[in-house]
Amino acid sequence: MMPRHTKPGEEDPLLKEVARRGERHRRSQSEGEASVARRLAQIGVLGWIIVVPTLLGIFVGRWLDRTFGSGLFFTAPLLILGLALGCWSAWKWMQSA
Repeated sequence: MMPRHTKPGEEDPLLKEVARRGERHRRSQSEGEASVARRLAQIGVLGWIIVVPTLLGIFVGRWLDRTFGSGLFFTAPLLILGLALGCWSAWKWMQSA
């Protein structure tokens, strides 16, 4: 496999990841281990990050279906779209934490 060359002024993605993980490690060393309450709060936030877009998709889909009398024509795709958006948001949130 050929090595990927970065353009002038562009930082190597590997170096960025190493720096990010190093900062995370330094922060954990200075702050110590997270408490059980903090971890439970993070789990709760993670759940809401997924649930809220999913419910919004359902509510908007049901409203559109009632407005146009279309059965589940809008609800089903908006449910899937909301769930996908929520999972993507949760993934991004976990990567930044």
